[in-house]
Amino acid sequence: MRKTHSLVRVALALLAEPDARHWGYDLGKRSGIRSGVLYPMLTRMLDEGWVTDGWEDPTTLTERRPPRRYYELTERGKLELAGTIRSARADRRFTALDLGWA
Repeated sequence: MRKTHSLVRVALALLAEPDARHWGYDLGKRSGIRSGVLYPMLTRMLDEGWVTDGWEDPTTLTERRPPRRYYELTERGKLELAGTIRSARADRRFTALDLGWA
């Protein structure tokens, strides 16, 4: 997958909680990436085997709303995205991003 600012920002958001379920809307808010870029990226991550997806169980919802789709990092995804962040740290194009803890 091509290393872009958007990918690095999404990687940071996913790896902030690597074992959690991530909802698309929340992931977009945390990463600052708009949905038109985020969801195609998540689809590519699914195709690469970096994330898996699923749907909330509608019988467990306490609010009246449709079930949400979630994404979970695979072990391969954790390794690949951590590598993306590591290489971004050494790349001048990404100096404006806060790569903090990663």
